[in-house]
Amino acid sequence: MRRLIRACFAGASGYSYAKKAEDVLASAGIDRVARLASNENPRPPSPAAIEAATAALRAANRYPDERASVLVEALRRYHGDYRFVTGVGMDGVIETVIRTVVEPGETVVVSTPTFSFYGLAAATHGARVVNAPRREDFSVDPAAFIRASQGAKLAFLCSPNNPTGNSVPPEAVEEILEGMEGLLFLDNAYVDFADIDYRPLMRRHENLVLGRTMSKIFALAGLRVGYAFVPEWLEPFYHRAATPFALNSVSLAAAVGALADPDRVLEARDHVRRWRQRFLEEIPFRTFPSDANFVMIDVAPRTGDEAVERLAARGVLVRSCTSFPGLGNRYIRVSIGEDWENEQFLEAIETL
Repeated sequence: MRRLIRACFAGASGYSYAKKAEDVLASAGIDRVARLASNENPRPPSPAAIEAATAALRAANRYPDERASVLVEALRRYHGDYRFVTGVGMDGVIETVIRTVVEPGETVVVSTPTFSFYGLAAATHGARVVNAPRREDFSVDPAAFIRASQGAKLAFLCSPNNPTGNSVPPEAVEEILEGMEGLLFLDNAYVDFADIDYRPLMRRHENLVLGRTMSKIFALAGLRVGYAFVPEWLEPFYHRAATPFALNSVSLAAAVGALADPDRVLEARDHVRRWRQRFLEEIPFRTFPSDANFVMIDVAPRTGDEAVERLAARGVLVRSCTSFPGLGNRYIRVSIGEDWENEQFLEAIETL
């Protein structure tokens, strides 16, 4: 019966996940593991989010609001008067945008090296994926990106970029928007950790989608809440393509609670910025400037996979960048964790 499997799944490995803490604990006999592989917020969600989610469980016998109206209104209070759509994590938003605008066989462009899910999601919808390589320093060449995007329905650009950490200046994004014919999906999952704001571009360009997530600075990774700023023309068609009742009631309530606690957001941002600077100063390998809650490290002459294994043996989980399209096998990515996790990592990486 394997003949029934689509070719895009039969010959590919799918998304590559980070090593699990439970596996390291079992194999290495370590009491606790520093979990610095998945760009998570190490602190629990806001008490307001937990309280709201707990209350929402009492009505879990009912379907959630299909348009996530309460969350959309909360997002407008937080960000201003923009159009918003939601999804199960930003991954869900990405898939729905692709489903909305891309026909099988049409072109989707991805700026690489970057998060692999853009290409995976586009390919599984039957799109032809074209990679637009970044410069050697991982910056984006707007002219080259525009050339690659000619004739494409949709293009993906991540800023701050995962896993390199660097941002694309708003003026470069605007140049791209003015030069391309299709829709640009600008992934802003980590923008809350940066001093950069792309939201004003939404007022001037109708071919821009800004993807956001509640998984990082809002500490709701386990509840899978994604959203996006969208142009007015796209919103009704997105809803037609979306999975019914995608976001559950508990996730919706927690997201609204988290948005109502800005002090918690500022605390998380300040924690990341303080430790990010220490990482850049103290890691004994080549590092790359980062605006995100992680740092990418060149561990040559070791490979990324080798460095991950050696650090795991010392109770530190980091991410090998080998699976990121367009990146070599000499890099690892380390997230900012709790104080003790970060100290443990700085001690462990000295042993490499």
